[in-house]
Amino acid sequence: MAEPEQPEFARERHVLFLEAMASELPADYASQEVNHLTLAYFAVAGLSLLRELDRVNKDQIAKWILSFQVHPKTDNELDNGQFYGFCGSRTTQFPSTNMKDPCHNGSHLASTYSALAILKIVGYDLANIDNKVLLSSMRNLQQPDGSFMPTHIGAETDLRFVYCAAAICSMLKDWTGMDKEKAKQYILSCQSYDGGFGLVPGSESHGGGTFCAVAALCLMGFIQVDLASNLQEPSSIDVLLLLEWCLQRQAADGGFQGRRNKSSDTCYAFWIGGVLKIIGAYRFIDHGALRSFLLSCQSPYGGFTKFLYDQFPDIYHSYYGLAALSLLEEEGLEPLCTELGILSAAL
Repeated sequence: MAEPEQPEFARERHVLFLEAMASELPADYASQEVNHLTLAYFAVAGLSLLRELDRVNKDQIAKWILSFQVHPKTDNELDNGQFYGFCGSRTTQFPSTNMKDPCHNGSHLASTYSALAILKIVGYDLANIDNKVLLSSMRNLQQPDGSFMPTHIGAETDLRFVYCAAAICSMLKDWTGMDKEKAKQYILSCQSYDGGFGLVPGSESHGGGTFCAVAALCLMGFIQVDLASNLQEPSSIDVLLLLEWCLQRQAADGGFQGRRNKSSDTCYAFWIGGVLKIIGAYRFIDHGALRSFLLSCQSPYGGFTKFLYDQFPDIYHSYYGLAALSLLEEEGLEPLCTELGILSAAL
């Protein structure tokens, strides 16, 4: 019996989808306005992987991104405990008219990561940014246990923001913005009994948290590249358990699940595939089955869906679908710097 024909990589449809997303987001994204910079990152980074960055005005994008940076009005404000990074959107950039907020500052770690990543992708020289103010104020977000809050007004602390802080320092080539040793200890406390990492200590292992942990440790220089090939070398994490947990996440349909007993989801082909890439164990997965799963998640409208039998794409899963295919070295896609989530050529 002949095997079913495998879908082809619908490159042109993805280009048109992301070009449209880079120009104007559909109304369904209105509720995510506070994450405007992150949504822009998905569109711009996706076009860069497709080698179609010339479809957008890079100088205009850089100017737009820089308009979200928050600057202290005076030198005295440098010691007020605030974080001077990038706001995520126009609504977070300005104070609400319904409340008194004389020192409004909506800077956010995730938005700052997205802003710097986009600037790197479009070729902007990050040396032109006031790194000293950004990084010195970012230290205000690190907690005594080594974790990070995303904003100085208070919020949850977990591995996502430790990763953002490490990626920001890495892109700016300046590690004065964080205490790496404290961050390392926090990350190690998040490794679960089964080898994966939860977002916070004692929580269930999760694909996104595991990527944030391993990528941050790699960026900070605490784990070596190709760790899985040198298991006799001392390591700060339990590599064998981590490797086993990651490999067990590839399901029968070829895709990856983010947690045990969950359906395969497009984005985890990058989150968990990225971990295996970083530690040098990517060769152990079934590449053909994963590629077949990803291509089956392509939407007829361009972009990628979250699950195998969804119909409509979203910008988040569209970018990570492309990123996962880049890890698989799909023809026509740019190589990816896995740890930073941007194309290697931008570095």
